[in-house]
Amino acid sequence: MTIYSARYPSTFTLGDRTVRRVGYGAMQLAGPGVFGPPRDWHTAVAVLREAVSLGINHIDTSDFYGPHITNQIIREALHPYPDDLVIVTKVGARRPADGSWVPAMSHEELTRAVHDNLENLGLDALDVVNFRVMGDAHGPSEGSIAGPLAALADLKAQGLIRHIGVSNVTPRQFAEARSISEIVCVQNMYNLAQRDDDAFLDDLAQQGVAYVPYFPLGGFSPLQSDALSNVAQLLGATPMQVALAWLLQRSPNLLLIPGTSSPEHLRENVAAANLILPEEALAQLGGIGSSRREM
Repeated sequence: MTIYSARYPSTFTLGDRTVRRVGYGAMQLAGPGVFGPPRDWHTAVAVLREAVSLGINHIDTSDFYGPHITNQIIREALHPYPDDLVIVTKVGARRPADGSWVPAMSHEELTRAVHDNLENLGLDALDVVNFRVMGDAHGPSEGSIAGPLAALADLKAQGLIRHIGVSNVTPRQFAEARSISEIVCVQNMYNLAQRDDDAFLDDLAQQGVAYVPYFPLGGFSPLQSDALSNVAQLLGATPMQVALAWLLQRSPNLLLIPGTSSPEHLRENVAAANLILPEEALAQLGGIGSSRREM
């Protein structure tokens, strides 16, 4: 595993567009449990506008957030969209009235999901669509994803999708997907404490494929977060800023999409791009992942 220190790159190519490596994940704009409207619609709109004003040009979303709510907020806040803004959405699930998460991976369901995203975002074509594999709740599990990828490739051929990505996948599934269509990004669980994808991440970096971690901070227990808290205090930063900075220094193809419904937290997340972790801090933080793997 290589840790890129010193001044790391601030941008990366996603598909055919250059994005800043600190983006914004819109999931938290929906109501509790990512279901229904937010408690404060006005603040949700303000957060998105603040994100763009801070220079963020990569927003991650999905029409199954809400459902429909998050994309409708994005459209109200930002449409007509800035020329450099890349909106990445995902398909592969649906949300029935009980708020559960149900796999929706048939050709018909994926086609409907793409059209829902287009309608609610107010777009003629989607920049990037991630196919989210709804498998094991604990992470990726093996199994063919050829059928859903073929459906998305067909929608791409129709001009409704510009680029395809995959989410919650294994290296073998990524290879299968890439045999069907160009894949521009992988969105998997990865953070300071969850580093199962270390080798996968490094391989994608060599191939020039973006890796987008979700839940970048993760759920640290008090024992596991001691090193993170200590480094944050030493550097005069928040634990979240340190966790994000570690990811930025981890690999140049790593794109961040931290989510928040707070303008203050949004500004803190963006400021993490200016935080360079010294070697001593990297050494302390390295113990978080290794101690978790040994448990």
